[in-house]
Amino acid sequence: MTHPSIEILLVEDDIDLASSTADFLALENITCDHAYNGQSGLKLATENSYQVLVLDLMLPRMDGITLCEKLRQQGIDTPILMLTARDTLEDKIAGFRAGTDDYLVKPFAMEELTMRIRSLAVRRSGQVRKLQVGNLTLNLDSRHASRDDVTLKLTPSCWTLLETLMRASPNPVSRKDLEYSLWQDSPPDTNSLKVHMYNLRQQVDKPFDQAMIQTLSQQGFVLRESDV
Repeated sequence: MTHPSIEILLVEDDIDLASSTADFLALENITCDHAYNGQSGLKLATENSYQVLVLDLMLPRMDGITLCEKLRQQGIDTPILMLTARDTLEDKIAGFRAGTDDYLVKPFAMEELTMRIRSLAVRRSGQVRKLQVGNLTLNLDSRHASRDDVTLKLTPSCWTLLETLMRASPNPVSRKDLEYSLWQDSPPDTNSLKVHMYNLRQQVDKPFDQAMIQTLSQQGFVLRESDV
């Protein structure tokens, strides 16, 4: 069985381990860029597009936790697999708080690394702290939303709807899923979502030349870049 190709970034300061890992992954149709320190890893991760980032916890010039935090703060939602020689709960908690998606403890079997990479490659990370679609930005830490550097005044319900739409973009979100994001399994009357979507459009679209929120017949709503 031939697996689809995957492009990853490996940030690992152990040259021998990095080389043997890259060689093994190449046999599995996984292309591997490599950085030997955190600073170089940050540069490559922000300048290129990868399906998975594999970071060693202990790195020169910038450790894996700090690197992970910086990537998430910049809105990069590429799944991150953290490699560590220390199998402690404290390290894992710190990593997940920084935005990592999975952990693998050294020494590890190459087959398991391959399996973890393939699992992560089919999704985007939910750990990202900044969402951006075109000129629309949502900062989850500061709770600040803006479009073209204009601050948007969002109610809690509008914030939830916008976050849901941005995480799914450019794919549509059904009315049922939007209702669930607001009210879980107990939605109110059928007009409530319509009212909240109207209020959201008043902030996101009305002051600007082009609308980003579109209604799709039989599908729900979608948020896309304004120049599309």
